[in-house]
Amino acid sequence: MVKKKIVNLSTYLSEIAVHGIQEKKGNDIVRLDLRELNSSVSDFFIICNADSTTQVKAIADSVEEEIYKSTQTNPWRKEGLDSAEWIILDYFDIVVHIFKTEKRDFYGIEDLWGDAQSTSYKSA
Repeated sequence: MVKKKIVNLSTYLSEIAVHGIQEKKGNDIVRLDLRELNSSVSDFFIICNADSTTQVKAIADSVEEEIYKSTQTNPWRKEGLDSAEWIILDYFDIVVHIFKTEKRDFYGIEDLWGDAQSTSYKSA
């Protein structure tokens, strides 16, 4: 009998989100693992950036589409779609932050969660 590998749902969602970002060539993709932090608001933050608001919006659409295709789950909240300079997709256990490049540099969100384990991914 072959044992099936049990994957944590939030880990699985984060991997799907990263794939959605890679599909639209998001830059500087980082996954912060917040599970070991006492003050964490979710299990993972996935952060990336793009050079234009059009690409920021396309990345957000891609992440939503990939997660919905795999899990039939929509984000609980979406913020920033109007200006598309910082879009947040909140799936409770994971939060996806898609920045326009200069906004990511300005806010430095990775520095705020500096204690979290960080994993970097290549763009597709």
